[in-house]
Amino acid sequence: MIFHILDTDHVSLFQRKHPIIIKRLKENHSENLAITIITVEEQIKGRFKLIKQANSSAKLIRAYATFQSSVAYFNTITVLAFDEAANVHYENLRQQKIRIGTQDLRIASIVLSREDILVTRNRRDFDKIPNLTMEDWSILTL
Repeated sequence: MIFHILDTDHVSLFQRKHPIIIKRLKENHSENLAITIITVEEQIKGRFKLIKQANSSAKLIRAYATFQSSVAYFNTITVLAFDEAANVHYENLRQQKIRIGTQDLRIASIVLSREDILVTRNRRDFDKIPNLTMEDWSILTL
């Protein structure tokens, strides 16, 4: 089964209720959707940062609510591991000296190892990855 793997950016758009993303997610079967453990890591780090920076009761309450909402979301979607197969792709891409962020390289490695489709707006970086199949669900298609 081919998965559509949502990049962290698309997950964030979904969480902010981006109308086009919501529409596209409803059109696709949820059993074919996934995120990577890298996206979980990025989101959790961001949520902890919000909690740490909260300088009022209201901000702290919102930060914890956002954190809780993220944890709940992670329980509703398949989370793909960074496993040995992904690490082989990761090391190969690093040897090619592809100049994109480490986290994006890890996400791409998971997608490549599974021969799935990455759903992202970040073409600038991910276009540098050979043989990576991508779609952008944030734009309207006719």
